[in-house]
Amino acid sequence: DAWFKRSDGEAMPKVSVVPGGRWNRFKTYSTIQRTLEIWGSVFAFIFKVWLNNQKFTYRGGMTEEKRVMRRKVLAKWLKESILRLGPTFIKIGQQFSTRVDILPKEYVDQLSELQDQVPPFPSETAVSTIEEELGASVNEIFERFDVEPLAAASLGQVHRACLNGQEVVLKVQRPGLKELFDIDLKNLRVIAEYLQKVDPKSDGAKRDWVAIYDECANVLYQEIDYTKEAFNAEKFAENFKNMDYVKVPEIYWEYTTPQVLTMEYVPGIKINRIQQIDKLGLDRKRLGRYAVESYLEQILSHGFFHADPHPGNIAVDDANGGRLIFYDFGMMGSISPNIREGLLEVFYGVYEKDPDKVLQAMVQMGVLVPTGDMTAVRRTAQFFLDSFEERLAAQRKEREMATVEPGFKKQLSKEEKFEKKKQRLAAIGNGS
Repeated sequence: DAWFKRSDGEAMPKVSVVPGGRWNRFKTYSTIQRTLEIWGSVFAFIFKVWLNNQKFTYRGGMTEEKRVMRRKVLAKWLKESILRLGPTFIKIGQQFSTRVDILPKEYVDQLSELQDQVPPFPSETAVSTIEEELGASVNEIFERFDVEPLAAASLGQVHRACLNGQEVVLKVQRPGLKELFDIDLKNLRVIAEYLQKVDPKSDGAKRDWVAIYDECANVLYQEIDYTKEAFNAEKFAENFKNMDYVKVPEIYWEYTTPQVLTMEYVPGIKINRIQQIDKLGLDRKRLGRYAVESYLEQILSHGFFHADPHPGNIAVDDANGGRLIFYDFGMMGSISPNIREGLLEVFYGVYEKDPDKVLQAMVQMGVLVPTGDMTAVRRTAQFFLDSFEERLAAQRKEREMATVEPGFKKQLSKEEKFEKKKQRLAAIGNGS
């Protein structure tokens, strides 16, 4: 959700929701109507998939090129149907947009374009929610409250205000979401069980549709409890308290409830707005390094990471010579110590080009089941390491010319740079 960062005067993006969806009139919308709408889309999709797999529907014969073109058309139709069905399906579609292990590329490409921006609900409703949740009128609580929302998304909208002399934003939940989720997820559970039975898995992918459903449902219910998001934000901020290149908006707990989240207003520029970043005179390479290092820190040191890092949720500003601003902590991930240690060993193995160390780490993480003869697996790992090294050869040569110790003109040797990489990884791995 690209919220609270309109410092460049950019207008709110135009809504891309397909007309006709009735979910936004949920208060007058029955369970039967909603169920019929969902299953109407499901059966239409199943029928279209069936048609695409029938040879008689292809003029001049079925070819892979024609099948790809049809998948593209159907994927676009699916995206538009998801937008019509509203918040539950938009959020799940976004989660599936990264699952290349489950869906064909054509679907992933379309789902990645899902816009989590829908028409805002009436400001009067937002004000009513705020006053009910906080127990006082907005005029009593805030010196200034902007009635027009700063931005709107499927789960809520954001209003800017002034609280005790501080600029803040209030994330206000869209009314009726819990009830809408209850209806939608009951239907999605049935769909998941159906897919579990009929999916032939002929492509070799191991898809557990019921487990995928459980994961999605858990994430959705967590996202509509803003106190959980507030806790996530504070935990994330604590993990980066000693790193001045990462900024997390401060939470105002006295004005935060499950349906209203009040936090510091921290404007910034989306991390993919290259021209605007250049106008600020910021070093893009350094910002890129910060982004990589921040995720290594999240995953390897703390095992707690931001699981929705699209450009709308990461911005930059020119504080401290350039820093990253993280937004929206509704979707977070965690990694067990065993997996963190295994990942660290994989990195060591890749740096040292040691296939045995990589395989041992994968066994430790439970990703690989050891067998009596690991020769074939070891050869595959060696091939991967060799290919990886070849692809990075040109980039490594450029870095060798640029990598010098600060304050010196002497270029670091290959051994010195390798040792520095190991020390850096070790420092991150021991951060817990």
